Amino acid sequence: MSLAIGPATHRIPSARAAFPMRRRIATYFTGGVEGLLTLSSALHRGGYQVHDLAVDIRDGVAESSVVGTIMTTDVEQLLDSLRELPTVVSAELL
Repeated sequence: MSLAIGPATHRIPSARAAFPMRRRIATYFTGGVEGLLTLSSALHRGGYQVHDLAVDIRDGVAESSVVGTIMTTDVEQLLDSLRELPTVVSAELL
């Protein structure tokens, strides 16, 4: 009797960091100040710690932007939740 243990039969799950890390993100949104309030409220409700935030809202421009550093354990979940907001055009990891 032979017992074959190879990469296909024996897998060890990789460990992922379960502690929050600082992630720099950029989010583009519409709606001016109202859109910013929607975005910042979502971050607050999600319990995210924001370490720095730079906002660029200009009169007559369709999209505004927010660039910031946010503490999160899952940056993909953060970006997906931001992308679901009706005022958000895109959210990206920098």
